[in-house]
Amino acid sequence: MQITSRYLTLALAFVATAALATTSAKAETTVKVPFSFTVAGKSMPAGQYILQHDAGLDTITLRGKNSTKTFTWVVGPGAVDPTDSHAGMKFDQLGDVHVLRSIHYGSQTTNRLDNLKTPVNDSAGR
Repeated sequence: MQITSRYLTLALAFVATAALATTSAKAETTVKVPFSFTVAGKSMPAGQYILQHDAGLDTITLRGKNSTKTFTWVVGPGAVDPTDSHAGMKFDQLGDVHVLRSIHYGSQTTNRLDNLKTPVNDSAGR
């Protein structure tokens, strides 16, 4: 009987570890932004950006492929369709200036990231 309980304990530890590994899974995608933009007061050039979603922490990280700047935000439910699987960034445009408004990854999204009350124009970098 002692051997059985030992194997059961090891099996439960393995299942718990496997569940933790799938919960903290990270997924990422590359998004091309054809214009320069600002985020959190920082200027970002046009180019390719990586969106990394950490489902275990409910965060999304934005980093440029050719930049050392990274930004991380908490995400929550945002899409009407929970099976939505695309990722993207939404921007507000003020004249020639684009300001990052939000990021969505699948069915999750950030809160509004800019301080603008009324968007002038909505553009998406995909």
